[in-house]
Amino acid sequence: MTEKPRATLDVSTISKRIMANVEQVVVGKRQQIVKVLVAWYSAGHVLLEDVPGVAKTILARAFSRSVGCSFKRIQCTPDLLPNDVTGGSIFNQKTSEFEFRAGPIFAQLVLTDEINRATPRTQAALLEAMAESAVTIDGQTHNLEPPFLLIATQNPVDHEGTFPLPEAQLDRFLMKLSLGYPSQQEESNMLELLKTEHPITKIKPVVTVEQLLACQRAVRTVHVDDKVRGYITKIVAATRAHEDIALGGSPRASIALYRAAQSVAAIRGRNFVEPDDVKNILSSVLEHRLILKPESRLRNASVSEILVEIMDEIPVPVLEARSAARAAT
Repeated sequence: MTEKPRATLDVSTISKRIMANVEQVVVGKRQQIVKVLVAWYSAGHVLLEDVPGVAKTILARAFSRSVGCSFKRIQCTPDLLPNDVTGGSIFNQKTSEFEFRAGPIFAQLVLTDEINRATPRTQAALLEAMAESAVTIDGQTHNLEPPFLLIATQNPVDHEGTFPLPEAQLDRFLMKLSLGYPSQQEESNMLELLKTEHPITKIKPVVTVEQLLACQRAVRTVHVDDKVRGYITKIVAATRAHEDIALGGSPRASIALYRAAQSVAAIRGRNFVEPDDVKNILSSVLEHRLILKPESRLRNASVSEILVEIMDEIPVPVLEARSAARAAT
C-alpha cells in the first residue's frame, strides 16, 4: 500500500493536538473547533454569532494559547474609532517626529468582540486586514504577521445596540459559526473544570507558529479532482439561479469552499478531497453570504433549507479509485 505524503500526515497529527488542547477549555464543541481550524489552515476568518456567555471569547483565547501566537482583543463599542483598531502616527516631542504605533489588529490572532456593536466606519477598518493581511495608514502599508486569523463575535442582529454587517464584510469571513448552548452533561462537566480556577490559565502551546504555517502550505497541495471542482461550482451557481435568493454566492464563495474542503481533507488525513468534505463545510461557508428575497422571507424561507434543497438536486460525483490512488502517490 502506498504511504501518504508526510505533509498530509503532519496536518492530521498537528490538528489532533490543537483540538485536544482546546477541548480542555471548550467542552462539547468538537465540530466548531474543527471548523475554526479549517478556517485558519485556509487563511480565512471566522464570524461567531451567538448569545452572550457561550464561550466565544474563550474559544479564541484557547486557540491562540495552543499555537503560542500573539493575541489581541478588541472590544467593539459604538464610540470605537478606526484608529483604535489599526493604530496611527503619534507626535514624539523628544524627537519632533511622528512615530507609528501599531493598534491591536497587529497580532497573529485577533478577537474582535461584539463586532456589530461598532459603527460601520470602524467595521470598515477591518476590511483590508481581512482581505490582504495588511493595513494602510498615512499612505504606508504595514503587513500583518502570519498566520493572521481574525475571529469576530457578534450578538444576534435583533439585540439592542447592534449594527448589521454589510454584505461586503460578511463575504470576507470564510465561515460563520454558532456555538449554541451545551447539554446538561456538558454544562456539568464545565462547572467541574471551573471548580478551582479557569482552565484557560493552564493551557500551554502544543504546536509552534512554524508548524501551523507549514499546515497552511500543506493544505494547498491537497488534490481536488475535476469532478469535485465541478461539484463546487455547480452548487455556487445554483445559489445564484435560485428563485428565493436575491444575492447568490460570489466567486470568493467558490474559492472559500474549495480551500475549506482541502483543509477538511487534510485534517481527516487525506491528500485528496472527497465530495463529503465539501458537504461537511458547505453550510458554514455559504449560508452567511446568501440574501433571501423579501417575499421569500415573508414566506419564512430559510437559507439553510435552500442549501439542503440544492445539495439534494445536484448529483454527487463519484471518484474513480484510480484518481484517488493517483492523488495518494
